[in-house]
Amino acid sequence: MSRDRYRQIKTQDEARLLLDGPDEELRRVAFQGIDLTQEEELSLRHSYRECLFLGCRLPMGLKRQARDCLFLPRMGETFGFPSHLYSPDELYDGFSPDQPDSYANCFDGRVYRHYIKKGKYRTDVKETLARTLHDHSISDCLQDYLSQKDEHRLVGVMCGHRLSKRLTEAGFLMISGGGPGAMEATHLGAWMAGRSDDDVQQALAMLSVAPLYTDPLWLSSAWQVVRSFPNLGYESLGIPTWLYGHEPSTPFATHIAKYFDNSIREDGILTISKGGIIYTPGSAGTLQEIFQEAVQNHYLTFGYASPMIFMGKQFWTEEVPVWPLITTLVERGRYKNLILCLTDDDSEVEQVLRGTTAS
Repeated sequence: MSRDRYRQIKTQDEARLLLDGPDEELRRVAFQGIDLTQEEELSLRHSYRECLFLGCRLPMGLKRQARDCLFLPRMGETFGFPSHLYSPDELYDGFSPDQPDSYANCFDGRVYRHYIKKGKYRTDVKETLARTLHDHSISDCLQDYLSQKDEHRLVGVMCGHRLSKRLTEAGFLMISGGGPGAMEATHLGAWMAGRSDDDVQQALAMLSVAPLYTDPLWLSSAWQVVRSFPNLGYESLGIPTWLYGHEPSTPFATHIAKYFDNSIREDGILTISKGGIIYTPGSAGTLQEIFQEAVQNHYLTFGYASPMIFMGKQFWTEEVPVWPLITTLVERGRYKNLILCLTDDDSEVEQVLRGTTAS
């Protein structure tokens, strides 16, 4: 590792291994959310130089052994600096499906209540700094997670459970905004990957009692499915935001990168979906994403273009005629490098994402 780069320590085991090592001086190490009081004797053996301590608990005397280090304590009442992406169990810690009102007291509910109390936008400088540092930590964790994946298999999508299940079983990672509606369907399909059609139908029947997130049992019914059909090892990534915290995050996403800043979240979904994006019928937000993605592909921002797949021929040619517009712009040279597909066929979607065909 280059001496200019920080070594990140995100777990107690990593901290113990480092502190039990032979180096008297630890330099350019970033400790994130570590309780160093658990390793008091080991931690006080060392001196520290140019290290970062983010949301850590420190034994007495450690700061006296530190030079040119930065210490940032937990700054929010309910949140800190995450050292990993949220899991559904962590986000909903304190929620009981048998008590729908318990959402208000779970971690996600407490953070949202704090967020509203302090103000979505105009708030004090300490709070805005805490949120920024939280989101920085989430972005760092997200990059760690994605670095282990094939970037050509990262697919941004808001589609039905059937297509999502098929693509997940084919080795693609489904990525969405992690909320209700079509986003929930995306992650439900990924959650049920590897299971039979009968299992899927049973899960849908459980969810049918509360189809809208405004229904009191929406979250409870989702957790009923989670408990009844444990995940078989398939993953999906949800990227929600507390800006829209009135729409709870779906617990079907196995990994959740939840942000305060919605602009980071929106741009991030398009940026990381290097394997392609599937556009199903949507409204203004979907239209914005289409043209944002077209710009990235036109300029080959990441060195290559990713497929842009439009599901729903009638919708994209008649109801919202984006397809005729964007193909005309391509023909006239206004857009270059776009890989476009208009289809109603799930199998064609998979073929395009695999790179076996394009139109």
